Amino acid sequence: MKIVDVQPYLLAIPIKEKDFPAPWVWGNFNQVLVSITTDDGMTGFGEAFGYFAPHAVFAIIKHLLRPMLIGADPASISALMDRMHRQTHFLGRSGITMFAISGVDIALWDIAAKSAGLPLCRLLGGAETDKVPAYASLVKYKDMEHLQAAALHAIHSGYDLIKLHQTDDESVAIARRTVGERIGITLDVNCAWEPRQALEMARKLAPHDLYWLEEPIWPPEDFKSLADLGRMSGVSIAAGENAQTVSPFKEMFESRAVTYAQPSVIKVGGISEWRKVAALAEAHNVRVNPHSPYFGPGLLATAHLVASMPVADWVEYLYVTLEASVFKQAPRFERGYFYLPPGPGLGLEVDMDVIREYCVAS
Repeated sequence: MKIVDVQPYLLAIPIKEKDFPAPWVWGNFNQVLVSITTDDGMTGFGEAFGYFAPHAVFAIIKHLLRPMLIGADPASISALMDRMHRQTHFLGRSGITMFAISGVDIALWDIAAKSAGLPLCRLLGGAETDKVPAYASLVKYKDMEHLQAAALHAIHSGYDLIKLHQTDDESVAIARRTVGERIGITLDVNCAWEPRQALEMARKLAPHDLYWLEEPIWPPEDFKSLADLGRMSGVSIAAGENAQTVSPFKEMFESRAVTYAQPSVIKVGGISEWRKVAALAEAHNVRVNPHSPYFGPGLLATAHLVASMPVADWVEYLYVTLEASVFKQAPRFERGYFYLPPGPGLGLEVDMDVIREYCVAS
């Protein structure tokens, strides 16, 4: 079997506000999908991180990675990953290049599992299960009534853990009063604070009993300050969505910077690199709660990884609704769980009509 085509697709799908407000400050939801087709007609799909600079990620796949892959054996995933890493290192070992490599890697694993006739989680050695725990990840709200409406919708839909993206004590307090004491709350501030400010805020937020505080410090690679913050505040720290390849996670774990590691499968280097991170996390007694606010193959890959790795706990559910799903059957979130699709590979069939309708580059 040989690879005969590698095709990226840049999609822009609008957010659909239906049951609760869900403002999306970046306009349409961008997704960069990649399909890899073999000479026997099999196609695997992956997803590369597409926020902010999707055209750049798309170009890396189309013009740089594609020539490396045409004619190769798709089953040689380790060798192909090594080739892509080595032949792109001059562009840097993180950022858009690694996003692109991540998408290709996921597509290769999709082909591998389809070839074996197995769901990806079974190919990866996971226990038999049809669902994994999920939490509701709310967008950032300026209007507190909208925040309350979204939080109440999530808990009434069966979620007992929600993530906020607020950056002030008052709105977190409002959310806590709204959902009550029995619902878990995590807070992701996207590297908003300097170390001293982060400690001040962690102490202000202490009464709200955060399950974890996510990416509190700028810059995100300041692992010493993350470790100091966790030790001095007593709050559990989560981080890792901005780390690519296993190398920074090694430093993160050795610094004892986090309680929860958050590799993103469409940023870190794909399924191959994600598994290395999870194995290293387990060796350092760190839990994995992956970053996965996605709706395409990246979401499915994350769910299969969580199901297959005992060190992993939750799937992140970005709590908005898209106008259309890239799959013929939309991924199923229900009552605090993500239900794994039973089909081979990632498990759901991509809807090419949707791809064509929302595609802005191919």
